Amino acid sequence: MKRIGIIGAGRFGLSLAESLANAGLEVVLIDRNRPAMQAASEYVTAMQGDATQQHVLEEAGFGECDLVVVAIGSNIEASTMATANCKELGVPNVVAKAASELHGKILRRLGADTVIYPDRDSAHRLARSIAKGDMVDFLEVSEGFSIAEIDVPDGMRGKTLAGADFRNATGLTVLCIRRADANDPLKPRTIVIPQASETLLGDDKLIVFGETKKLDSLS
Repeated sequence: MKRIGIIGAGRFGLSLAESLANAGLEVVLIDRNRPAMQAASEYVTAMQGDATQQHVLEEAGFGECDLVVVAIGSNIEASTMATANCKELGVPNVVAKAASELHGKILRRLGADTVIYPDRDSAHRLARSIAKGDMVDFLEVSEGFSIAEIDVPDGMRGKTLAGADFRNATGLTVLCIRRADANDPLKPRTIVIPQASETLLGDDKLIVFGETKKLDSLS
C-alpha cells in the first residue's frame, strides 16, 4: 500500500487527505492547527507539528512516504522550506502546491517533482492521479474542458462504442484507445483510432475529451 504524506490542512489539504483515505491509501497529515488535526484524525493519521522543521517531519515518518504533497499555498516561506525538507529526507516524489508561476519556479528549483495550481488542479482529481500512480492522466486544454486517460467504464466492457452509447452516456468523446498487445502485454500499447463498431476491451485505456466536470463525475 502506498504511504502518502500531506503537509497543510487547509481546504485543499483536507479534501485531498479524505479523498486518498477513501481510495484506500495510508495517509499521514501534518499541520500546526490542532483542531484541524483532531477532526482529520477520524480518517487519517494526523499530527500537529511544524513542517518547516526537518526533524519534525522525520519524526512523523515523512521520510518513509512514497509521495508527499506540500499543500501550503499562501505561506510561500513555509511551502518552500517544507518542500526542501522533504527532498532532504529523500522523499522520492514531492508534489507542491503553488500560489503563482513564480512560486512554482522556486519550488521546482528546490526539487519539487510536480507543481500544481489549485485553480487548475482540484484535490480529488489529484487524489485520483496519485491512487492510479499516474501524475499525467489529466490535461486541461481550455477553461472547463480537458483531455484525460480513463479506464473503460463499468458496464461498457465488451460492448462497441455504438452499443455502449458512450458519447450520450458520458458526454465525452473518445479520441483514441490505448490497447495492450494480446500476445505480449509488456510491449508498448498500440493506438487505435476508434470507429463506432470498435469493441471496448476490459484493459483498454481511453483518451477522451469533454467538460472537466463530466470527467470528474465519471472518475
